Amino acid sequence: MIEFKNVTKAFGNMVAVNSVTFNVDKPQMIGVIGRSGAGKSTFLRLFNRLTPATSGQIFVEGTDVLSLKGNAKRRWQKDCAMIFQQFNLVPRLDVVTNVMLGRLNQHGTLRSMFKIFSQQDIDDALAALDRLGLAERALQRVETLSGGQQQRVAIARGLMQQPKIILADEPIASLDPLSAEVVMGSLREIHDRDGITVMCNLHTLDTARTYCDRVIGMAEGRVVFDGPADALTPEAAREIYGAEEGLNEAVTSTSISISGAPRRARSNPSAAGQGAQVAEANAATA
Repeated sequence: MIEFKNVTKAFGNMVAVNSVTFNVDKPQMIGVIGRSGAGKSTFLRLFNRLTPATSGQIFVEGTDVLSLKGNAKRRWQKDCAMIFQQFNLVPRLDVVTNVMLGRLNQHGTLRSMFKIFSQQDIDDALAALDRLGLAERALQRVETLSGGQQQRVAIARGLMQQPKIILADEPIASLDPLSAEVVMGSLREIHDRDGITVMCNLHTLDTARTYCDRVIGMAEGRVVFDGPADALTPEAAREIYGAEEGLNEAVTSTSISISGAPRRARSNPSAAGQGAQVAEANAATA
């Protein structure tokens, strides 16, 4: 049970997140959509405690995570994995080491300082990479991978935290359409298989409808739409984006062929890996 109560973040006179209130009663795949500057990224950063809230409360299983400090705050950030648009990987390190970095906050200071990992850490990292279709890239340096592959490495690193919630801040914004479908399919598979809430900031309506159970639309820091993906009508989209009658959804599309993508039903654990192989084959012949 997750409960957001009047969550607000102000930067001086500018209110980036304005009294956001809603509940998540069961694990869901949630898409947060809106124009640039609508407050989506700030909202996720508040949830993960990367930035402090001005006011409000976020209860997760009865605990106000906005009030946590010290070790309790760090434990929350372990439970709430964050996936970034820029990947935030270490380019010169190999793939498996980057994935194992997701476990540093579970080790003591000395082990973390010298990046000392156990055999269990190595085994778990390889299992996460295999799940994301990247096991054969384990010893390759991250800087040699494509953008889509790097984002899947970042997702594998998040899985190493053994999180209860995954937040993804525009995870496909810098990817080509095929890579975007593979990454979104991977996040959907994690939700379906692990039964955890995945919350993604997205720019595109087609992606939200295809992969998400629930869509939250933000405008000027406020929630202006909250409902199932099927209820995201053109009228609702116009309210979210502040557009006139002429809103053309094709302009925001990242899909090659949405008709070929599974609609909120990616339950096959190997689907992400199969998609990855397609993406890599296309990249190799480009």
